[in-house]
Amino acid sequence: MAAFKQFLASDVIVTPFEVNKGFSFTSAQFNDDDVQIKTYEGVNEDFLTNKGLRNGEYRVLVYNSIKELYYSNFQTSPTGDPLITGSILPGEDEAGDVLRGPSSSQGRYENYLQTSLTQSRFFPTGSGDYIGVFSIPSRLYGDYIQPESFIWQDNTNNATFTDDGLGNLIVNNKVVGNIIYQHGLAILTNSSYLGDITDYTRASSIVCSFSSSYTIHETQYKATIRESEFNFSQNPSIISGSTDGSVYDFTTGSFFQPYVTTVGLYDEQQNLLAVGKLSQPYPLSRTTDTSIFINLDR
Repeated sequence: MAAFKQFLASDVIVTPFEVNKGFSFTSAQFNDDDVQIKTYEGVNEDFLTNKGLRNGEYRVLVYNSIKELYYSNFQTSPTGDPLITGSILPGEDEAGDVLRGPSSSQGRYENYLQTSLTQSRFFPTGSGDYIGVFSIPSRLYGDYIQPESFIWQDNTNNATFTDDGLGNLIVNNKVVGNIIYQHGLAILTNSSYLGDITDYTRASSIVCSFSSSYTIHETQYKATIRESEFNFSQNPSIISGSTDGSVYDFTTGSFFQPYVTTVGLYDEQQNLLAVGKLSQPYPLSRTTDTSIFINLDR
């Protein structure tokens, strides 16, 4: 049998915490249904005259998308254009609020910087220049790739790309691109190390390793039994053999203490949702409150 009590808002605490998991895949696994690591090539050409596809994506559109998202503030300065903002003048005229600001587009974009330190980014803008993009699906990396965990190892060409924890892609102690941790993208902008990146998915010697970062929430329920509550056992074994439902004499004594063995969590319709088993029966106190904590990860 059971005794029921409703939780108060103060009895439920939700705490977020981060978990990590390491992954390592060879290029032979990249196209597996549960992996789907992709490599793309971008090129700076006219889309109307060059609509070439690589791995199912237009190369010109890949180039323009990467440039717009991550390098638009770094076209006139390798350390980025200073951020400029507009101002709202409330009720300046009869039409209402008016936005005033510079007409220049420089410094207006969010380029997903990976550190608060001054960052230098290079993006090739010459006609016919190429970039490479390594894309990891979000169901693998979670919220973001753990900084300093990314490794792209090309054993055929003896090149190992790593990240420095600040959003830079490194090979042979040289910055050759950038990594956007929260988007699962490693962008190779140095053509000296680029080559034909579609070969990377064909070579069996490629290994991609990284650690994911994912936030889960632990919900803690505090079941508090007051000193005056539940001080009579619900166990049917305390009923004596008589037919009138009498209990054994020892259960009515002042020294008798009921024990709790299981805590169940129910919804508003009295449906059992979860069961928590204590490692051993625990006596309920007649003089102090008893609190049992149930932790659930989700």
